[in-house]
Amino acid sequence: MKKIAVIVAGGSGSRMNSSTPKQFLLLNGKPLLFYTIQTFLGAFNDLEIILVLPEENIAAGQEIIDAFFDYSRIKITAGGRTRFHSVQNGLNLIEDEAIVFVHDGVRCLLSTNLINRCYTAALEFGSAIPVINSTDSLRKITEEDSEAIERTSIKLVQTPQTFHSKILLPAFKIDYKDKFTDEATVVEAYGLKVHLIEGEEANIKITKPIDLLIAEKIIVSTI
Repeated sequence: MKKIAVIVAGGSGSRMNSSTPKQFLLLNGKPLLFYTIQTFLGAFNDLEIILVLPEENIAAGQEIIDAFFDYSRIKITAGGRTRFHSVQNGLNLIEDEAIVFVHDGVRCLLSTNLINRCYTAALEFGSAIPVINSTDSLRKITEEDSEAIERTSIKLVQTPQTFHSKILLPAFKIDYKDKFTDEATVVEAYGLKVHLIEGEEANIKITKPIDLLIAEKIIVSTI
């Protein structure tokens, strides 16, 4: 089965207090995006990547590809006004039946093992959504007060969210809604259930300066 990773990297550096978009911040001397692309290309020899970037960052993305990777396995396309539209733009480049991974470009610490497990589960169930348990106590804010939520019933959702193209491509033909925060919500709105698998604690999304410090420690420890 063909394998395609749609890597969405449309973030800004606002919460990092940086003028540099997050995906281009340096981690142990290389851009965050380098590690994400490297891991996907290393997971399968026949995997192809569709990299979705803001139009103004396409040249910077191409520089990373030219410097480090086999450009024949990577395409770049421009993002849209929301994550949904950015993913939609990436999916528009898929012509053949495939298992499709949709991944946040700044989740640069995922493992090839997670990618392989997502692929295997998507082949069997049609989808694979990596999740982890919440270790914090949780509360839901109500109109009058707040109430505790049993954390064993809550899962924290990660990427790569992985689907058979026969599911994901038609699901992204439906009209956009504000509740579409990830691919799983789109597929569910299309009328299908999704299959959860165990994610990875280290598969963090680089959003704030402390995340970059944690990622630096993890990267250095694996060298």
